[in-house]
Amino acid sequence: MKYERELLFGRWFREEKIGANKKVVEYALLSADGSYEFTFVTIQTDVSEADKIIEQVTELGDWGLVGDIHFTITKDEIVGKQLYAADLNNSNNYHAYKVLQLDHHIFEYQHITTHEIFIMRKVTDNVGHC
Repeated sequence: MKYERELLFGRWFREEKIGANKKVVEYALLSADGSYEFTFVTIQTDVSEADKIIEQVTELGDWGLVGDIHFTITKDEIVGKQLYAADLNNSNNYHAYKVLQLDHHIFEYQHITTHEIFIMRKVTDNVGHC
């Protein structure tokens, strides 16, 4: 199936529980020029206390969509306030995914090698806008 690249432009988010008291929230900005910014926030979620950010990492790089294949190339990382260049010789900085569903609200995709499925939801800036 062929998906329209323009459907991916904009801001997306997803949330995933990891263990009993942690979750990861991912915020993604996919730009029309093929650049991206992904921010991963790991949060401690204790019932007795307010949620606490344990770690925040931002990845910068390039993305693309060809037919039903979405791919990313990580070029830089921001940890804390420090910018680090990614090692482009490291295969962990290259990812490809099969798109399972894509519309104006949902982006569901599966990693080609690990088979993990991710579901992102579109962030709408205009309240009441569909």
